[in-house]
Amino acid sequence: MDPKDLEKYSSAITLSDMEVFVFPELMYSLILADIMSPVLWRWRDLDCFRKLDGKSEYRKLMRLKQFIMDEYEFNLDLETWGLTSRQAELARFADYVSQEDIAASNALFGYHGDRYYFDVDIRRHFGLDKYDSDVIPYWKTETIEAMNAFRLKHGYTKAAGECVSLAALYAAAAFVVCGIPLEDIYAILTPLHSQNFIDVQGGILTNNRRLVTRAMWFNGTEISNKAQRALRNENVTIVAHCSGCIHCLYGKATIDPVRYEYFSRRLASYLTERLTLQTFASFLRTHRHYQNRFQVCRDCHGKPMFLPAEVLFHYEHGSKYRIADNTYEKLLAEVGDEDFVSYELPGRIRCDHLEALIKKERIDLRKESGRTVLAQFLARAVPGAGELVKSLADFLHTEAKLPAAAKRYVCSELIEITTAMGREQVLEYLASVRKRSPTADLAFYAYRDMENCDWAPFAKAAVERNPVSLSRTEAMEPQAVYKWLRDMPDDSIYEGGRLAQPDEVANYLTGDGLEKAFFMANVMRSWDPEHRIDISAENAKAAAEQNGRAYRFDSAKRLRGRLRIVPGEPRYEVDRC
Repeated sequence: MDPKDLEKYSSAITLSDMEVFVFPELMYSLILADIMSPVLWRWRDLDCFRKLDGKSEYRKLMRLKQFIMDEYEFNLDLETWGLTSRQAELARFADYVSQEDIAASNALFGYHGDRYYFDVDIRRHFGLDKYDSDVIPYWKTETIEAMNAFRLKHGYTKAAGECVSLAALYAAAAFVVCGIPLEDIYAILTPLHSQNFIDVQGGILTNNRRLVTRAMWFNGTEISNKAQRALRNENVTIVAHCSGCIHCLYGKATIDPVRYEYFSRRLASYLTERLTLQTFASFLRTHRHYQNRFQVCRDCHGKPMFLPAEVLFHYEHGSKYRIADNTYEKLLAEVGDEDFVSYELPGRIRCDHLEALIKKERIDLRKESGRTVLAQFLARAVPGAGELVKSLADFLHTEAKLPAAAKRYVCSELIEITTAMGREQVLEYLASVRKRSPTADLAFYAYRDMENCDWAPFAKAAVERNPVSLSRTEAMEPQAVYKWLRDMPDDSIYEGGRLAQPDEVANYLTGDGLEKAFFMANVMRSWDPEHRIDISAENAKAAAEQNGRAYRFDSAKRLRGRLRIVPGEPRYEVDRC
């Protein structure tokens, strides 16, 4: 394999955040790998999803959200997949992306993006301050199998994954379980986060384990405010879709430009809301310091009664009812009579008068004229009314910083799997387009299908980017490592002819014999980098050999092949039996 292709294809195995950034097609390859997984297709047979047959896509998505909330944890443990260094990663990707571009786009290489990180030392925030300043984590993206295997890891009771893993899982499950066409699912990556835009009912964003509807985006709650951070403050680095992808740095894009323009419009619509009393109340919900400048008026037997806005928000906090929506009257009914007064509170804006102004003037805060009218109205009671109006306009409209559309578009193979297909049909289709679609081809590597993939990328990833297996065994003698592996359960976290990497074996303490042979190869290379290593699999046996020492294991994978790791500038030579 050409060295550059080997780098990319081995990256499909390890799927670190940096690798996905440099090779953006890997994001959709991971989504396809999860779509291929038998684990995900078995979800469709669970009672909680079967009883939703015939229901809307939206209902199914809401059930999927609850399932993921119940079954998965968000994990950003720095040491799960080990550590590397800035210099090693910069050197590795020097032929693909400049050091300056990486520093401007990646959180661990100098990027700050989110204003929050200007006030918090980013290394301390991520727990990196205990290491040398050059040390950074391998934030690797997990397949659904690796996410589920966290249940085997000490300290975990649920499956787990980081944000890219959860975004890929949501996209795949939206297709497989909820029946949402791939054309309606867009993966959005920023330097510090990954999520999806699902084009259902005005748009839904995934956010780690949660879903954010358009109404939720503008409800002013703390959870929604946190969900907004990435799109409000960061540049979008990659948008990935079944038609291709677009990257903030690269001049070439493979996404269908018509679909990209459509997505941009749909996302812009999702991120924009008009001014109403309800959206103004949501603004006050998150900007609490303005609440004491407003009052609520209600009719009581023909007489007006008044209530400080902050008192009503206090009642709302412990209620299932909300200010200014269709449950508003029920919320008012919960307020104690003693909290109302019979006189208009001085120095406060009446919300009913504000609502009348909004309706009469049809205020559009994206226009200077609308901002001026509102600021003049509020100035009678709100010091710095112009600042309030500016913050309100920002609250009602987020301008996503998407990759510029002015690219050189190169037609790529559209991934045309449909919701009417079964899993075997999906696998057959993806196999049929591998020669025409690099994304589909890379998906088989992310899927770890060693029956139908070159072993060299897997081997390169296994012995160059699996530091956890080395740190776990650094104080052990060779025979002790061998015994430790032999005593482990022989169950792979992957079914069939698919293989776990050494660090997956180290983290989950289980693995097939061939996976253990690759583990031994990684350790042997660290002990003795000067001699060739041979890995073989045949007749339910696997072995790793170097300089006359052989470590043999039983294997249920039924894979056959031989691989040589040649020292120096390492080469990976494969003979498939």
